Amino acid sequence: MTNPQTAKRVRAGGLHAAAIVIFLFSVFPVYWMVATAFKPNDEIFTTRFIPFPLAPTMEHVSRVLTKGVAGHSIWQYLFNSAVVALGTVLIGAVFALLAATAVARFRFRFRTSFLILLLVVQMVPAEALTIPLFLMIKRLGLYDQLLGLIILNMGFTLPFAIWMLRTFVAAVPKELEEAAAIDGASRFVTFWKVLFPLVAPGLVATSIFSFITAWNEFVFALTLINDQGKYTMPVALQYFNSQRSTDWGGIMAASTLMTIPVIVFFLFVQRRMVSGLVAGAVKG
Repeated sequence: MTNPQTAKRVRAGGLHAAAIVIFLFSVFPVYWMVATAFKPNDEIFTTRFIPFPLAPTMEHVSRVLTKGVAGHSIWQYLFNSAVVALGTVLIGAVFALLAATAVARFRFRFRTSFLILLLVVQMVPAEALTIPLFLMIKRLGLYDQLLGLIILNMGFTLPFAIWMLRTFVAAVPKELEEAAAIDGASRFVTFWKVLFPLVAPGLVATSIFSFITAWNEFVFALTLINDQGKYTMPVALQYFNSQRSTDWGGIMAASTLMTIPVIVFFLFVQRRMVSGLVAGAVKG
């Protein structure tokens, strides 16, 4: 007969082993990218099991930083990507929070249909909407403008953000808002000082999703932006490919630089998420 403690340890060990395998499976491509960025050209296609550069070099990183790509500095592309991603996050967060509050707190006609529609929108592949969205953006006069890209990214990140924030808003007891109203707080004060701190962790989680989605978006950035000076990083990376060769060192170096802002953004909002959870626990 199996000892319950032994079975518990076996299950825990199996879960830890599975977690380690998944972690290594997820991190190894990133490690390969970073390692390749510091490899000399003659080591890039080596078949060693651990792709660590035997003679690390800053050649690729230095070339990307100094010479840029497609006639523009790499910093210009990073700036464009930052404008699009942060614009999508900041503007989208406002609309998502307001919409989620309305859906969670008020009852109105077609409320359920609206929620279902949010899920349906997420199922439509972006490629199928490229031509109609291109025509719409062009008629609005936003073609070749980063603002048009921000609006489109918001359209694809808002459904998920609204659906997720709705759960956070619905979890906040209505009694807290009613108590604030009894104390004389206006609707805005109640929203800002009672509801907002409690849903802040959810807002941070949706912001991370929106930032990564907008930062990595390629199809619409390639379709709607014609001026090379307004390209985002994913579009700029394609210029390391030519008809006869591919600059793998340059691609990996630029890709490594491209991941740094995402890591910085995550570390920045992670602290806000923890403080929001603490604030919510205190207020609850």
